[in-house]
Amino acid sequence: MHAMKKIKSLLFLGLFMMTSCLDILDKEPLDIISDNAVWNDPVLIDSYLAECYYQTSVMVNETPGYFTNGGNFWQSELGMGMCWINEIADEAKVNWAYNTDAVRTYKAGGLTIGGGLLEWWELPYNTIRALNEFIQRVPGSPVAEELKNERVAEARFLRAYNYFAMVKRYGGVPLITVPQALDESWEELYPSRNSEQEVYDFILAEMDDIINNEYLYETVGDDNLGRPTKYAALALKSRAALYAGSIAQFGKVQMNGLLGIPSSLAEHYYRESYKASKEIGKKHSLYDVNADKVTNFKNIFLVKNNCEVILARRHNDSPTSINSGDYSGGHSWGYDFAQCPKPQAWGAGNKDAPYLEMVEAFEHIDGTSGALDRTQIQQGLWTTNELWANKDPRFFATIYTQNTAWKGAMVDYHNGLRLPDGTIQNDGSYQGVLALGTQSVDNGFGTGFGVMKYLDESNNTLQFPGISSTDYLVFRYGEILLNLAEAAFELGETGEALEAVNDIRRRAGISPLESIDRDKIRHERKVELAFEGHRYWDVRRWRIAVDVLSKPNCGLRYILDYETGKYQLQILDNVDGTGTSPNFYEHNYYFPITLSRTGNNPNLQENPGYQN
Repeated sequence: MHAMKKIKSLLFLGLFMMTSCLDILDKEPLDIISDNAVWNDPVLIDSYLAECYYQTSVMVNETPGYFTNGGNFWQSELGMGMCWINEIADEAKVNWAYNTDAVRTYKAGGLTIGGGLLEWWELPYNTIRALNEFIQRVPGSPVAEELKNERVAEARFLRAYNYFAMVKRYGGVPLITVPQALDESWEELYPSRNSEQEVYDFILAEMDDIINNEYLYETVGDDNLGRPTKYAALALKSRAALYAGSIAQFGKVQMNGLLGIPSSLAEHYYRESYKASKEIGKKHSLYDVNADKVTNFKNIFLVKNNCEVILARRHNDSPTSINSGDYSGGHSWGYDFAQCPKPQAWGAGNKDAPYLEMVEAFEHIDGTSGALDRTQIQQGLWTTNELWANKDPRFFATIYTQNTAWKGAMVDYHNGLRLPDGTIQNDGSYQGVLALGTQSVDNGFGTGFGVMKYLDESNNTLQFPGISSTDYLVFRYGEILLNLAEAAFELGETGEALEAVNDIRRRAGISPLESIDRDKIRHERKVELAFEGHRYWDVRRWRIAVDVLSKPNCGLRYILDYETGKYQLQILDNVDGTGTSPNFYEHNYYFPITLSRTGNNPNLQENPGYQN
């Protein structure tokens, strides 16, 4: 173990010649806005910090390193990345993409020493440099003491979040906590990695300090929308400590502690997660307003600042007009635009195509399995009501499929027309009935399913790529209750774990469980948090990804029967396609540091399994 290093960021780890994209710092020459002016003006201080929020796009997009500006969908901070994280898990097939091959290569186990899809290194260290400067300079500012404390606490929260995003990818990384001058020593300019445990401990200690000193807001109001509160700091602690506990319990220590956490510390981290989750429950609660359970679950993500929302990426309620050419009222090329069914501006949508296995994970209301009898359903003809009746209401709020109501019509995935003589027509029409439905994307129908979560049917902005007013949730209480359940179970508090899971199930509108075990907790997490960016990281921290992410997945083909209006069904085996079946290898539990970074800094050790 070694102490946290100080570092001069301009020469750090391959960041040679990398310039900041922070607007305040880019206003050259300095006689326009001097260095002192920034730290003496509360407006400029807030502008500086706002750019750091923007740079921490990893809070809502797990592949931000792939994109450089917000002008296009595949470059947006709130766009394709939140689709890709679903597609590399066992949740969905990539239906279309700017760079489909990158997703498929990664999913097939093609992560190499050159890096890949979810890189998060250069940008966070650049942002951390700016945050370190902010944390050091603002306390000396002449602005109000309360404002200084609040803003520094926010900066520390952002810095910790950046480190959390790194440690869950790479294991131990260099911890940089202060800005540095040009004349630092070799060891400080080219630091080695801290241990994985040290990084997690730093994150938890930072959250404890800003929570205990009450530097952050207690509640969200009109004057601090989108800023982290005390409970957002507790939520980061809840999540990070749970990850650390899982790694200690299920992982192994490697590279003298650079990777892994001693198993003896699992209980400690679970206890920290448990305590943080309990504290959040004193302020936040499950959203349970609408009698209709489908509507209620949808509204968790659509009703702004509701009781379940702990931290959200905020967007204005009233985006500017499509015709004005000014889209600053919302966000461009967002997640909801990508996922919605037709009608959609690109004639596409349906970016993620959920697997049949993900669909089957949703139980029936009475708690019985949602798995289909795949032999039976491929015999005879079926209505969609016969297929999906009595499913968990979260299914209808999370997934759309054949005959899902949307904007006054029905989503139409039918792929083929069964004629009166029993033959299948695959193009054209018969007696005025089209052989193919309208929900085709790139001449295909994906898996027969799409993602409904976050979609607002009343929002016309889904018909245009430029604007959307939907917030994106960073932390919500549903996750925290599941964190509590998992931590409580691993601590032996099975009664409390069962109660927490059943709170989630009762809100959803399905039968409570009578007993609890680890698999039931994980199953509930898969369903409740589907398509929110958790699943991929969960199966990695539980160390079950080698099994879970190395299986072929299926889709469902609906063939419309001309005479009855029912559907003949076909299971689409290995729907990802030949040669692109998922594969996850043991060494993929950690990303490569990459050849370029270790080449620029000889003190960085590469992770096991990645050879030149």
